[in-house]
Formats: sequence, C-alpha cells, structure tokens
Amino acid sequence: MPRATVETVAHVARLARLHLTNDEKALFARQLDEILVWAESLQALDVADVPAMSHAHASDSWREDQPGPVVDRERALSGAPDAAEGLFRVPRVIG
Repeated sequence: MPRATVETVAHVARLARLHLTNDEKALFARQLDEILVWAESLQALDVADVPAMSHAHASDSWREDQPGPVVDRERALSGAPDAAEGLFRVPRVIG
C-alpha cells in the first residue's frame, strides 16, 4: 500500500497554492512514496554501537583560515547601483 497517494500530493499542492496536472500529481506521489520507503529502510539499520553526535562534521577537522586575494573597495563598489563615501547605499528597511 502506498504511503503517499495522489490525494496526499493534491492536498499538499493545494496548501502550497500549486497547480499540478494529474500526471504531475501521480509522478510526485510515486516519487514521494519511493523517498518514504528509503527513509523507512534507515530505521532497520543497527546503530547501537554508533556514538551519539551533535554535528555531522567533527570539530577537530576544521582547517586553519588562510588569507586569500582581496578585492579593493573601488572595484567592489563599481557595480553597485548606489554607493557613497565608500559604502553600499541601500533603501531603509527598518523604521
């Protein structure tokens, strides 16, 4: 029995205000079902001997920062639509 149905996809599409054709709904339902089957297969993995971790990247494997080439201020501002006094000018967004 499929975990994701055309009706499920239609409901989510309606919530997201997406207009999908019937073919797209069927395709997305099949693809979503395949993803859910794969995710369920992860539940079968034996992870009893795997230590818990808070981040997928080990903190001791970071590289040292190395300075690289720097773009001079005039060149950086040359493409700006509005620059003044060596700074980018942008419209005010907070009162």
